[in-house]
Amino acid sequence: MTRRLLALLLALPLCAHAGNPADAPDLPPRAQVQEAVLASPQVRAAGSQIAVEEARSRRLEAGPHEWNLRLMDQQRRVRPTPAGRYNEWEVGVERAIRLPGKGELDRQLGTAGIASARIARGDALHETSRMLLAAWFDWLREDAAADQWRRQRDILARQAQAVQRRVELGDAPRLERLQADAALAQAEAQLAQAGGRAQVAAESLRRLYPALSLPSGMPETAPPAVDDDAAGWIAAILEHNHELGVARSESARARLGASRADAERRPDPAVGVHVARDKGSEEQVVGLSLSIPLSGAGRRADADAAAAHAEAAAWREAGVLRRVEAEAAALHRRARAAWAGWQRQQAAADALGKSADLTERAWQLGEGSLTDTLNARRLAHEARLAARLAGLDAGEARYRLLLDAHRLWPLDMDAHDDDHDHP
Repeated sequence: MTRRLLALLLALPLCAHAGNPADAPDLPPRAQVQEAVLASPQVRAAGSQIAVEEARSRRLEAGPHEWNLRLMDQQRRVRPTPAGRYNEWEVGVERAIRLPGKGELDRQLGTAGIASARIARGDALHETSRMLLAAWFDWLREDAAADQWRRQRDILARQAQAVQRRVELGDAPRLERLQADAALAQAEAQLAQAGGRAQVAAESLRRLYPALSLPSGMPETAPPAVDDDAAGWIAAILEHNHELGVARSESARARLGASRADAERRPDPAVGVHVARDKGSEEQVVGLSLSIPLSGAGRRADADAAAAHAEAAAWREAGVLRRVEAEAAALHRRARAAWAGWQRQQAAADALGKSADLTERAWQLGEGSLTDTLNARRLAHEARLAARLAGLDAGEARYRLLLDAHRLWPLDMDAHDDDHDHP
């Protein structure tokens, strides 16, 4: 019994992963998405900023002070002796020394800067993924509209052929032929416009993300429902939100900066050693020097400014937390509402589609008019188009929720969390 239970527990993660394919049918392949996102200028710029912060960290660890070399050459005259001219020179080196504690604060500031840059790169990955997802669904909507108008054009073309045959047989007036041809012409015009918009959206997507390959057609899929666990989704989004991470990192840096500025109120002393030859080398001097700057109002003002900056950063962090939490709640609510709206649109489209079929059947049997048939087809087409667009809206809202919760595409620095990132 124990062995069977252990085997079942070990198999649970594998079953969960197998039940969630890596690539959804209405999304681009994950490998293409990762390549497109990593190649974006925004992500590359954020990656370069990490190198900037690493260099700054090395500079902070090295400290602000360097060795100073001092050289002096002079001539001394002693009167009234005619030969009282002496060449004299002096050589010295000196350097300020960081007081204990300042070096550790500088190292912490450097580490915080690198951490902040890494989180900012994650934020760039996230924002680029959001833009890619939005651009992808913009193209899907335009492509779906073009496909729906193509279907409407085909239906009206079939009806126009049927009307033509009936007119030739004398079973229908020529007015119905004009009505059918006019409806077909309108559908063809709408198809041309929708096709143009789809081509524009596709070209924009290709230009923005060259790594993506756009298929010739996308399958029409039903969006899954989003569960009602708002608290769980909000917690997941807050846990992985890069913008909040950046705010927290900047707040921590500001607190370290305030501590460092306060420590700077105790000036670093400078020590040095010098060697001199006076009176034509008759006198030799070896000495040590110590200089200590006197702290004044300027250093106190710097410390006060750093403390105020830390307080402002803390308030900005609180504001980002409140806004991200509100956005997460709204995103979950929007995904739920979009799915419910799609269901209602789908039910209306199915009903109007059946009504259009019955109306056309009645017209074919001579029990209705072509005007009623065309109106029924128009209403069914509009409802069907609205249902397809509502389905895409629901799918995009769900994917956006998964994206912000880090359950769609890898968005972290190392991007090695593929085992739990799935649609």
